[in-house]
Amino acid sequence: MDAIVQKKPSRAEAEAAVETLLRWIGDDTTREGLIDTPSRVAAAYGELFSGYGKSPEEVLGRTFEEVAGYEDIVLIKDINFFSHCEHHLVPIIGKAHIGYLPDRRVVGLSKLVRVVDMYARRLQTQEAMTAQIADAIETHLRPLGVAVVIEAEHMCMAMRGIRLQGSTTMTTTFRGSFKNDVNSQLRFMTMLRDSA
Repeated sequence: MDAIVQKKPSRAEAEAAVETLLRWIGDDTTREGLIDTPSRVAAAYGELFSGYGKSPEEVLGRTFEEVAGYEDIVLIKDINFFSHCEHHLVPIIGKAHIGYLPDRRVVGLSKLVRVVDMYARRLQTQEAMTAQIADAIETHLRPLGVAVVIEAEHMCMAMRGIRLQGSTTMTTTFRGSFKNDVNSQLRFMTMLRDSA
């Protein structure tokens, strides 16, 4: 089934929606501190959710074959990110760890950080984001294996509902050699832990 394509609202419509929410919570949108808030929120959303305007093809499109015979795990850990929960629109604050086993091709290390940033700057669940990052690397880099671990605190749990501060959720995705070979998976997790 094809996805429904919705017309993107104008900037003025977005600002009007923010003003409506401000009135709904009971504040006075004519007071000095809130007069420009709808405009500021629309601009902030443009930045916070800029991941929708990017694709994995752009980010991971350029790879390198010149690796001087390197054929072991490439690991980038502690990639800090901010995202937003798609259920409540509140922040998810965390860090991602990415490992891959090259198959004659590598990608610039900053590109892996950009992939995390691209998916983080969309409305997310942590589980989906973990899978999306792994899918993008697997599809565009075609490594022998991919491992993605995300640790994050969800403000939807800390600020509302159960109001539990400080708890961390961990999600993992293993593909290729990391999924099929327990020793590779263990080695990745050991590298992650030991370099802490």
